[in-house]
Amino acid sequence: MRHTSSPLARLAKLSSAGLFALAAGYSTQASAACEVDKTIHITGMSWSSNLFMAELAKDILEKGYDCKAERIPGETIAMLTALIRGDADLMPEMWMNTMQDLWEKGKKQDKVEAFGDTYDQGGVDAEAWYVPRYVVEGDDKRGIKAMAPDLKSVSDLPKYKELFKDPEEPEKGRFYNCPTGWNCEVVNSNKLVGYGLDSTFSNFRPGTGAALKAAIATNYKRGKPIVFYYWGPTDVLGKYDLVRLQEPAYDKAVFDQLIKPDSKPDKATAYPKSIILKAANKEFAQQAPQIMAFWQKFNISNDEINKVLAMMDDNNIEAEDAASQFLKEHPELWSQWVPAEVAARIKAAL
Repeated sequence: MRHTSSPLARLAKLSSAGLFALAAGYSTQASAACEVDKTIHITGMSWSSNLFMAELAKDILEKGYDCKAERIPGETIAMLTALIRGDADLMPEMWMNTMQDLWEKGKKQDKVEAFGDTYDQGGVDAEAWYVPRYVVEGDDKRGIKAMAPDLKSVSDLPKYKELFKDPEEPEKGRFYNCPTGWNCEVVNSNKLVGYGLDSTFSNFRPGTGAALKAAIATNYKRGKPIVFYYWGPTDVLGKYDLVRLQEPAYDKAVFDQLIKPDSKPDKATAYPKSIILKAANKEFAQQAPQIMAFWQKFNISNDEINKVLAMMDDNNIEAEDAASQFLKEHPELWSQWVPAEVAARIKAAL
């Protein structure tokens, strides 16, 4: 005898299926909802790399996690203070070398937490003295012959003082330092003394950071020799093919003397790596484990950020537009930071 389900049984099955579908739909919506019922405040320090990373994080939180996010303007100390107080939630760039005292204060108060490197693992090793690669190797495409084929380290510079001749002090070469008032100006001035270069190179200090950048750009475009200090991540390191001059390995005791004005050192050393971390307010981090899982993975290489900054500078693109473009062009990078369903929502929103 063939058994058939009664109308009541069929209705019960349909009701169960409907309830299951409703529950599944509710679950999907819940997973897409933001973990925190507030606007997430991201520190917006004014330099380009931080602005880009802040906007990129903002886009991912809004498009992938259905959160409200906002970049708040301010400079280094004020923004870290805001993070400690809880007025800011996420900080894309916490420069440990220059902010360590305040950071340690926040850690002792159990108010902040670090979530790994923002760029290269173990720190960004980019603060140094540079020359264009064509100075050392030449450039066949531009018809430039090598001008200083044996230039490898700072100790080789005296042999090439004529090459880098300072028009205002023609008996010396010209070294392009930071503007007066910057910490790096003090360090580089002392390095010139410590390396014994002050007798063969002038200590040229451009009036502004923009003037230093313009001097590099002008000489590079003309294929002229120039030796200068620069740092990263920056568009300059992403835009130009440069050779970093070798220095003695970083020695903390020696470097501690270089940061003191007019210390008259008898030796010098390389800059330390720049430790750049992602940070978060600890209370916020405890409320948002899914967001913090993304924040832990949020990392790109120093080379990649330099390329982004060069693109922004060449095309006069603001950080928010650069972040949107990055999401469209580099899913192979950012999709590693988030679960598949979050990545799908971001792609759908682009």
